Amino acid sequence: MKIIVFIIMFLLVGATFIISENNLALKDAENRKKFGAMYMTWFDQLFENSKNLVGYVVRLDWLPESEG
Repeated sequence: MKIIVFIIMFLLVGATFIISENNLALKDAENRKKFGAMYMTWFDQLFENSKNLVGYVVRLDWLPESEG
């Protein structure tokens, strides 16, 4: 349950940053469209970066070198 709350809060904080950095008033329909596009782009980039990070971690050599 805590993980779900953390994920929701993380997504809400991301949305807040997008709104504040771009001075979007969500009362306007055009701004809501812009926000939706920006949020989906941010979310897609978040997914791609996570995928790259996991791929990098998986490729690391985690075992110690054996003494031959």
